[in-house]
Amino acid sequence: MSSQNAKYLKFGSAIVVILLSLGFLAYTGVQESKSYYVTIKELRGMGGSAYTKRLRVAGNVQPGSIKRTGTKVEFMLVENDQILPVVYGGTEAPPDTFKDNSQALADGSFGRDGVFHAKQLQAKCASKYAPQQPGTPGNQMQAEPAKSITQVQSGSTTTSN
Repeated sequence: MSSQNAKYLKFGSAIVVILLSLGFLAYTGVQESKSYYVTIKELRGMGGSAYTKRLRVAGNVQPGSIKRTGTKVEFMLVENDQILPVVYGGTEAPPDTFKDNSQALADGSFGRDGVFHAKQLQAKCASKYAPQQPGTPGNQMQAEPAKSITQVQSGSTTTSN
């Protein structure tokens, strides 16, 4: 084999190793970031596969269930008649909108102990996004004084109050 062919073989094998490494990193990155959105009822019905997947579960925070210890938070998610205990152990404190009766989305894994271990937590305040009731402050329209409207109809001008 000539020295020219040996150089091409080394160069080609280096490219193959680099491409395989990049492919492996891309595959593991996608697998790591992939999460499945499930309801609490679906989570209970998944069986053993629930313990091996990254999951997202949503529900309302049960009133009186929030227990805070630093950035660790324990609470219950409620959806219809299903209740799921959740432990959030992220590095950041829960959002300010995380309160009783707020809608929450927990992202993490389901443990064999029956507790959902969340790494990320999102919440929105239920009262902030609910439609206002008629007659409540902020929902009343202020009446503006009547303005004169000038209309032009087929060459003539009319004014109405």
